[in-house]
Amino acid sequence: MYRNPDPYIPKTTGEVHDFLGSMMLSAPTFVDETGYFPDRNLESEFFALNEGLKAIREQLGEDGYQRMADLSTQMRTHFEADPEDKTGSASKGRKCIAAMEDILRSVGRRKR
Repeated sequence: MYRNPDPYIPKTTGEVHDFLGSMMLSAPTFVDETGYFPDRNLESEFFALNEGLKAIREQLGEDGYQRMADLSTQMRTHFEADPEDKTGSASKGRKCIAAMEDILRSVGRRKR
């Protein structure tokens, strides 16, 4: 199996927000059907997301970081439970993405 030795990791709140948008579109399996990104899958996407959360931990604050990390764990559980997007669990995973986006927006408002 091919593994990307230098995966993309979002490094700013804006990049994490964009990454979540990408996840929303490719959920629940995150597999790239075009073949351009053969290493993209559930494992690689959550690795990148969780590393990105660590990169913006200071901006999130400890409470915000913990909420985001918890939502990431919940989201992954939902997507793993519904890889064919048929049982409704994937929809719950997408709601976790929306909640994470809300947290990032609130961080952006605090900075202004």
